[in-house]
Amino acid sequence: MIKATDVTWIVARKALENTYEGRATVTEHRKIEDKGTRLISYKDVVVLEDQPCKLSFSKITSTDGNGKSVKVSQVTKLFISPDVNIKPGSKIKVTQNGVTTDYTYSGIPAVYHTHQEFVLDIFGRWA
Repeated sequence: MIKATDVTWIVARKALENTYEGRATVTEHRKIEDKGTRLISYKDVVVLEDQPCKLSFSKITSTDGNGKSVKVSQVTKLFISPDVNIKPGSKIKVTQNGVTTDYTYSGIPAVYHTHQEFVLDIFGRWA
């Protein structure tokens, strides 16, 4: 039996997903052992492809003791389905508004009934 709260979450999730303008591809850098030689190598494996998502950008300004602006940082958040699993350290390639950028994250996502939020960093290299 479907509860009223379930219907509310479904409607809210659908409304949020209608705002998704981007597409994400998630790649993991996996350790592979050759069974014959026992040599270890690494291989990039795409684990999620063309997943609808949305990037959100905000600015954080820090000030000195005199109230003067010292540093401005940009915070990038990824909004994506709560049904997907993205491991920390994965490369997340997002294309939105004609711009493609590689990101990663190392924290813990905020998970809600309607979506997940990841604070992203620019991808530098595999750890």
